[in-house]
Amino acid sequence: MNLLGTQWRIHGDGKTIAPGQVVTPDERLSWPRTIGIGLQHVVAMFGATFLVPLLTGMPPATTLFFSGIGTILFLIFTRGRVPSYLGSSFAFIAPIMASQQQFGVAGALGGVVVAGVTLAIIGLIVQKFGSSWINRLMPAPVTGTIVALIGLNLAPSAWNNFKLAPITAVITLGVIILVSVLFRGILGRLAILVGVVAGYLVAVLRQEVDFSKIEAAGWIGLPHFQTPTFHFAILGLFIPVVLVLVAENIGHVKSVALMTGEDLDPYAGRALIADGVATTLAGFGGGSGTTTYAENIGVMAATKVYSTAAYFVAGIAALALSFSPKFGELIATVPVGVLGGAATLLYGMIGVLGVRIWVQNKVDFSNNINLTTAAVALIVGIADFTWEIGNLQFAGIALGTASALIVYHGMSALAKWRGTTTDPLEPEPDSLAVENTTK
Repeated sequence: MNLLGTQWRIHGDGKTIAPGQVVTPDERLSWPRTIGIGLQHVVAMFGATFLVPLLTGMPPATTLFFSGIGTILFLIFTRGRVPSYLGSSFAFIAPIMASQQQFGVAGALGGVVVAGVTLAIIGLIVQKFGSSWINRLMPAPVTGTIVALIGLNLAPSAWNNFKLAPITAVITLGVIILVSVLFRGILGRLAILVGVVAGYLVAVLRQEVDFSKIEAAGWIGLPHFQTPTFHFAILGLFIPVVLVLVAENIGHVKSVALMTGEDLDPYAGRALIADGVATTLAGFGGGSGTTTYAENIGVMAATKVYSTAAYFVAGIAALALSFSPKFGELIATVPVGVLGGAATLLYGMIGVLGVRIWVQNKVDFSNNINLTTAAVALIVGIADFTWEIGNLQFAGIALGTASALIVYHGMSALAKWRGTTTDPLEPEPDSLAVENTTK
């Protein structure tokens, strides 16, 4: 059973955690406590995971089904060493919405499959050769820019929903902001979910919610599955997402390693393979692409429980909920005002996460290579530049991602050849920085 990661040692007496200690991934508390913590993980992922299918028009129950399946597969692939919940990735929102306009839901699912297969292949390469080449291909100036432009590219979508029910949207956004600043611990970390619930209640009072489909749905039944279709034209939309998924997964592994004090680098490739397989399965069945969830890192930080047993519980619970059509239809009734309010914050947060990558890695923007990389790629992504070659269309995210990679590596190579600037990953001397900013 060790190969499946399902053999855990009891931590201490199974009831308490001594000060300064943590429950490691291969340990667990008593089963009642483990189940309780696992259900907390379900609640933590709930708001964000369901927002993706709601914003993209995908079936919520189907997304939940593949989220649960993906989480269990992830734990098995990583042999129970990397605690993580695989929820819906926000990086897929823009490409799914864009591809649906031309090829429908089936075409968007084909893009999800392509992204999943690509991610799994990258995982195999990382498992074989290590992850250092990823850091060279996507250093912090590039990674931060790509993450930021994906979030900011979605700004018009947030506004389109917001303006349809502005009062509900403002209340939803306001509650999320207030809860996040007024409460600590698990409640503060669930601010998005609390805000969505509050906005939903306001929408009900304002008669913005249609309950007819809930009444017609059964209590128990299969999720709605749908097969994908494949179109060459969607490659430019979905391939850039893979770079974000790589950064998210490796960042998750490093974060958990830091909190548990364990060396998890040997499992980075396995994590990528697992997420790739989970995303591929979701695309073949009608779900949204997955990624490791930062929301659940918050639960682990609050409880000091990093046991993968709790995540097995979360995955099983998600699967169980997905078999209730009535529950799925309830989630699908969330109105546009609530989505607009929540998306205003969420899309902005994706953008700011890119800035956070810059800050944490001390990216020096007095260096013209870093500055130009971010400047060009952000405008291309935010303005949603498009470029058509025959039937193939590249939109803002694809072109912005390509711009970041080409500008950064192209300028770095030319600067090294000419000897005109320092390494973009190293701060420039003051004199050179002043000279560059005055040109």
